[in-house]
Amino acid sequence: MKKIFDNTQIAFALKSNSQLNASYFLFKIMALKPLVKIGTKIISLALQLNLPVENLIRKSIFNQFCGGINEEDCLKVVDILDTKGVSSVLDYAVEGKASESEFDNALQKMLKIIEFAKERQAIPFAVFKPTSFGRIDLYEKIGNKEVLNYIEQEEWSSVEARFDWICNAAFQKSVPILIDAEESWMQTAADKLILEMMRKYNKEKVIVYSTLQMYRQDRMDYLKILYQTAQAEGFFIGIKLVRGAYMEKENDRAEEDNYPSPIFSSKPETDQNYDAALQYIINNLDVFSLFAGTHNEASAYYLMELMQEKNIATNDVRIWFGQLYGMSDTMSFNLAANGYNVAKYLPFGPVKEVVPYLIRRAQENTAVAGQTSRELEMIIKERQRRKRA
Repeated sequence: MKKIFDNTQIAFALKSNSQLNASYFLFKIMALKPLVKIGTKIISLALQLNLPVENLIRKSIFNQFCGGINEEDCLKVVDILDTKGVSSVLDYAVEGKASESEFDNALQKMLKIIEFAKERQAIPFAVFKPTSFGRIDLYEKIGNKEVLNYIEQEEWSSVEARFDWICNAAFQKSVPILIDAEESWMQTAADKLILEMMRKYNKEKVIVYSTLQMYRQDRMDYLKILYQTAQAEGFFIGIKLVRGAYMEKENDRAEEDNYPSPIFSSKPETDQNYDAALQYIINNLDVFSLFAGTHNEASAYYLMELMQEKNIATNDVRIWFGQLYGMSDTMSFNLAANGYNVAKYLPFGPVKEVVPYLIRRAQENTAVAGQTSRELEMIIKERQRRKRA
């Protein structure tokens, strides 16, 4: 397979010198794990004390990883990315809400995003997190088959109704919807809900996508069971594959509560599991549609090789590559330049409310071996290329 991810001229064509320099300094800081740990605590404290730091956050980490404060704000970024053949997935990145009114607000926000996606080819998917529609403790209780009191039963009925409302809207507008995965202790309940949505809305084509975090040891078996169920019942499966975004939380909780961690103990095991899932899905593409969320170049090349071996067109609508906005531009833009379907997750929301997402993003970058150094390496390469030019 021809190597394409080192072309920094294509990758950073949309960045001015000043934007490239800003990215350089941000990733330089993020390469220092102790500084990230201290910095995230300072940001959280400053916001709690209502100190005037929002402008600083917006001009630094927010601009790097977020598309704007609202949908309209994001359209400028959507249109710019589209000039290079890179699509966008608007991701309302406000986390940690816990009231019924906030969950209803999230529902209305999602309906608006689906409308946006329907009107714009450059926004091919919508996305939401299960906990944007209900409390994480409630998902955990359902997953553990605990008895709910009357109020909790009413809450869960509302969660089910919100799921169905959104998936039905996506079905009516023909906008595929990605449902993100979260912590393992809430995922069992979410999986059951998502399966019901696939049964209902994926009869003719894929509308609903479930997300599998392949650092979990049980996900390959779950993928196979899902396939067998779809075969038996006659529906299609949408899968977004990721490695996983809650590694430290999963290990910390397992240690605190004295149970085996559900995730692999090493990155090579996770990589192997991710690639095995890619192969399984491509071998059964008559049932599956795939959104391969990955910043791992080896896995991207492996998927490209699988497609080539099976004579699958680079622009086959059943296969998408996805990366986060502000990261892995060398993958996204070079894939698009070579005819593959590519989408950037474009988080948005009020600066103050998106900070928990941004803190998690900074922590993940420092936790994943080589991610920040690879970003820096490519930025430095492009800066040097421009100097020579």
